[in-house]
Amino acid sequence: MREQSDSTRRRGGALRRTLFAGGIVAGGLLAALAGSAPAWAAEEIFIGGALCRTGIQAPLDEPGLRGAQLAVKAINAQGGVLGHELKYVNLDGKSDPVTVGDNAAQLIAQGADLMIAPCDFDMGGPANREAQKAGIVGISTCGSSPLHGAATLGDKQFTLAMWNTTMGSAAAEYAFKTRGWNKAYVVTDTFIDYTTSLSEYFIKHFENLGGKVVFEDKYTQGAQDFSAQLARMQRKLKDEPADVLFISSYMPDLGTIIRTIRQAGIDLPVVGGDSYDDQGLFDALGTTFGSDVYFATHSFMAPGVAPGMDEFLELYQEEYGEPPDTAFVATGWDTVQVMAQAVEIAGTTDGDAVARAMEENEFSLLTGKMDWSSADTGHEPDKAVALVALEEGKPSFIGWTRPTNVPKPPYLQKFIEQQSESD
Repeated sequence: MREQSDSTRRRGGALRRTLFAGGIVAGGLLAALAGSAPAWAAEEIFIGGALCRTGIQAPLDEPGLRGAQLAVKAINAQGGVLGHELKYVNLDGKSDPVTVGDNAAQLIAQGADLMIAPCDFDMGGPANREAQKAGIVGISTCGSSPLHGAATLGDKQFTLAMWNTTMGSAAAEYAFKTRGWNKAYVVTDTFIDYTTSLSEYFIKHFENLGGKVVFEDKYTQGAQDFSAQLARMQRKLKDEPADVLFISSYMPDLGTIIRTIRQAGIDLPVVGGDSYDDQGLFDALGTTFGSDVYFATHSFMAPGVAPGMDEFLELYQEEYGEPPDTAFVATGWDTVQVMAQAVEIAGTTDGDAVARAMEENEFSLLTGKMDWSSADTGHEPDKAVALVALEEGKPSFIGWTRPTNVPKPPYLQKFIEQQSESD
């Protein structure tokens, strides 16, 4: 459904500039879901997805898949997009980049108009590259690597997440400016770009603010043994005490790392990124080890946190029989909502037109306000960050923040200069 008439394009272009995609459930959606089916145009708008339902990536992708599926159902209940029903087909990426890319190519061959990519640059990049080759828009639900954008993937590729430049900076500002923690000890999981770049930008912003990193240690996901790093931590902290630990890793090993540190009697506050937003981590730490932990993430699943959140929570409870246990469900919901809004504005699923609609509008989402830069500046996301505290294994919302003077990745600075020179 990539071509529309001029009249449809004009109708889409009349939408307002700030779009409340997170609040599309307002105004009777729950009643609409229970009512009669709308009349559809013959052709569906086909959204393909390569989110991972199995393997190490699944804890990040599976919640987003639930959110995306719910958004498709919600939008169809309200009449679809430009009179067309949305169809969403997801093929399990199996936490394997080659499989992710193959699945995306298969879906595109079947006629996909838009592509949803996994929540990680290493895993999601292959899906975005296939989308770019096909000339369609691809959006990662929450790939936060600064590499996840137009400079490396192409002018029709985006991520719904803040980059780690923003996430790391938000964590650094909370530690240094809000809590007054001036010295940090950093542990970096080197397995994927997400964890390495998150530490990189936490350190850069923390030091720019005036903080000191007393030591950075390395760990590799899958080892499930933190004993060597613990011994170094004990020695280093004895030589130079720190105020806070910044640990950039993810489950399942993240739980092992924090438990090991706490069992050794190190009770410093722990700060991290969105990988902490995982019920599995909360359960692993429990009431004994799950306190004085803080993280930057995409949203918080509670009434009043964002426009449309109350209605979303009610809809989610009705659909799945339980409340959402992580903000990653909202990233999938928001990804589909942005696609729908952008197609409405463009009046077509044409990749160039949809990408332009995303670049030229700000979206008010369950995951905060989002505004992408143009393709020639990398589709850098300007995104709000949710801060969450964990006490006795229970998360609570601290609030929204937007860090200042966020460092720009060196590769992106070079890319922007090259684009300027070529104009």
